[in-house]
Amino acid sequence: MKRLDRRALFATGAAAALLAATGAGLAQHPQRGGTLRLAVPREDDLMSRVARGAVYNQLTEVAPDGVLRGELATGWRSDDAARLWSLDIRSDVAFHDGRLLSGADVVASLEAHAVRGDLHLEALDDIFLSPEGAVVLSLREGNPHLPYRLADTGLVIVPEGAVAMPLASSVGSGLYEVERAREQHHFRAARRAHHFKGEQAGWFDAIELIVIPDSAVRAEALRDGFVDVATLPLPDGLRGRGSFRFHPSEGDMALAAAPHVMLPHRVSSRAPLDDHRIAERWWMA
Repeated sequence: MKRLDRRALFATGAAAALLAATGAGLAQHPQRGGTLRLAVPREDDLMSRVARGAVYNQLTEVAPDGVLRGELATGWRSDDAARLWSLDIRSDVAFHDGRLLSGADVVASLEAHAVRGDLHLEALDDIFLSPEGAVVLSLREGNPHLPYRLADTGLVIVPEGAVAMPLASSVGSGLYEVERAREQHHFRAARRAHHFKGEQAGWFDAIELIVIPDSAVRAEALRDGFVDVATLPLPDGLRGRGSFRFHPSEGDMALAAAPHVMLPHRVSSRAPLDDHRIAERWWMA
């Protein structure tokens, strides 16, 4: 299991129902508000992953229980050989610059991913729009797992002619819009007032990522309340200094969080934390 590529925590209406059924306290229910400040090292790619998850959407995503669901795609179907796939695209999505999402944006994004090798589909033959406006992927060999492949964290959708990164000029359709960014230094994005995910995700008002190269300084910043979450290799300096949460565990630690930061509960034993969804699925008590 990768240390920092973990799937499927939840912060949805289903989460609230489950927590209520188990008698969990109010603090464990997702709540809106606050700015999440996360300290990361310069050499780690966590900053770009969390920022990408906040700013962009993909065609599909893996739900907390491990079930595939649509994000920008509302549905998908294939022929019997799973070689020709047709995806229906949402009509209620706007990019941060005001442009409406179209099938042409999806085609252009997937073609760019395929050129760069991000799509990981050696058997990809063609991508085009059907007369009905659906995005069609033609494969040389059948692949029944294609919708799961489209949930890959790197396969983000951007406006036609745009690129996914650099952070400072990112234009996506995600819950958070970039306010300021400087590669390998800092990143801040604010939650959009209107989004197709509504009240199902994105509990923070804003998210800030701050590069602090030294792990001891990151631990000190967390301990003293200057940040809420820190990437730390060991819990040194935090033991006995408060009810810090160590994720995924103190023995296999990747992130440490202050007591007021709520890490969503795991639902599926097959799919732990997807850390690029922090902006959508974590919240503050």
